[in-house]
Amino acid sequence: MINNQNFEMVKVSINHSVAKIIINNPPVNVLDVKLMSEINTILSSFSNDHSVKVIVFESENPDFFIAHVDMSLIDHPNAFDELAKDIPHHLNVFQAFGETIRKQPQITIAKLKGIARGGGAEFIAAVDMSFASIEKGQLAQCEALMGIIPGGGATVYLKNKAGRSRALEIILGADLFDAVTAEKYGWINRAIAHDEIDQFVDRLAQNIAHLPEGVIAAAKETLYPAGFEKEFQLEHTNWEALFAKSNAERLIRGGLENGAQTVEGELHLEEILRKLA
Repeated sequence: MINNQNFEMVKVSINHSVAKIIINNPPVNVLDVKLMSEINTILSSFSNDHSVKVIVFESENPDFFIAHVDMSLIDHPNAFDELAKDIPHHLNVFQAFGETIRKQPQITIAKLKGIARGGGAEFIAAVDMSFASIEKGQLAQCEALMGIIPGGGATVYLKNKAGRSRALEIILGADLFDAVTAEKYGWINRAIAHDEIDQFVDRLAQNIAHLPEGVIAAAKETLYPAGFEKEFQLEHTNWEALFAKSNAERLIRGGLENGAQTVEGELHLEEILRKLA
């Protein structure tokens, strides 16, 4: 049984078999150990709850869904040790987080009404379906500007969703994508007018939740991509090798010193990081 009093960064509600998870980790919803742990706990609780059919993720912050992984963790290399205890051997902790979301028995839907970068964009790619506000939804894999590549599944998910050429553009171009372009690339399901997205997602979630028993499980199993293990290993190996280089530390620390993880800085993060290159 989920009790909101046990969580600091998420709020959970359930309505007619649809669970809503609202993320709130001020000031910009960085993906830190606490937020990952709370989401993991909730997903684990729901994994055997057959009364919940759909899980919808959204943000309480009007500007940010999940900014990215907490950059200050560069000073805390052991922060994820507890989360890493029981993950599959071929995954790192960020990849395991994405795979937990992707393999959830319920249908998972992200409602993007702000910015999702880095690990936040990987979150969007890991869910079953994602819908973004035309006016405010934006996505970026900005890791290349920090001297690394994505390490939480983006190279695997994006190649599957957008194709290799567009995945390379997203990762190496390292720009913010508007919702309409993200839809064209297959990164999200659909770009929807800001004042219509809530009604659309609510209706879709309830329609799915009321399908006959077994239909959701059969669809997810049938459409489950296979053969990801080696791709995740390759992503981790290359990400880890780049992260060990001095450039990565210099760029991450420089980003933090110049406004990363503040509201104003995050609205212009790519510009900040490009100036440090």
